[in-house]
Amino acid sequence: MTFYDEIGGHATFQRIVEVFYREVAVDPVMRPMYPEEDLGPAAERLTMFLEQYWGGPGTYSERRGHPRLRMRHVPFHVNPDARDRWLAHMRTALDEAQLSPLHDATFWDYLQRAAHSLVNTFEDSPEPPPTTIGPTQERRPDLGLTS
Repeated sequence: MTFYDEIGGHATFQRIVEVFYREVAVDPVMRPMYPEEDLGPAAERLTMFLEQYWGGPGTYSERRGHPRLRMRHVPFHVNPDARDRWLAHMRTALDEAQLSPLHDATFWDYLQRAAHSLVNTFEDSPEPPPTTIGPTQERRPDLGLTS
């Protein structure tokens, strides 16, 4: 039996990824890293990747080839803040999944190692573009209204 099977298969991985992207959707640093308007495609890719990594179906490689995690993340600004936010959202997802302590620790260990390996800059995150509110005001997600 694989880790994938032991923790409940597709339904468990799908739940973990759904919670993760629920958190990403409201994170002002993480959300801009996902250029698609709908987070659905990113969620599907992450679900397939995690399932394959943990012994489930090989759908990820069948559809996308070798994972090449570092290469796929090079275009994104992955600094320690982004890494920590990613991990915080994954921690929330694992907490809500309520895996056994051993499975949780195993999964969490992998996520921490993976997240640390993807850091590709130590520069601050670029500021998100302003959203126009009125003729003389703009709203930045992290700052509120300014004139």
